[in-house]
Amino acid sequence: MYFNSYLRPADSALIADIAKAVNGEYSAIACYEQLAKLAPEEEARKRILEIRNDEIRHFQVTSKIYTGLTGRKPAPHITEPCPSDYRAGLEFAFKDEQETVDFYLNIAEKSVDPYGKDQFRRAAADEQNHAVWFLYLLTRHR
Repeated sequence: MYFNSYLRPADSALIADIAKAVNGEYSAIACYEQLAKLAPEEEARKRILEIRNDEIRHFQVTSKIYTGLTGRKPAPHITEPCPSDYRAGLEFAFKDEQETVDFYLNIAEKSVDPYGKDQFRRAAADEQNHAVWFLYLLTRHR
């Protein structure tokens, strides 16, 4: 994966999607740190922090892919504020993780680079797993 200054229009759309993924991961990292602090019990806090660690890894990988395609490092920013209420935060996280699964699978389909394709498929599987854990935490204390 090397920087190419002669990108096709489809590549521009892929780069925009990858930039969105970088921002999404950056936002999730911040949100899950806040959510872990709100967790009512240690088990939930640990699970959320484990998910956050996955998001850190995804952020690093998506940033690497973005840099490889553009020749510059991303300038990530938080795209959506995280709810300040624990339950609302879990609902937000669950929905976001579910939506990200499809988004990442679409990026994987568009990617011609085997590394990027593989990494986005793997991240999609992780996001689906995260959604299940957030759903579990949501239904645990009704």
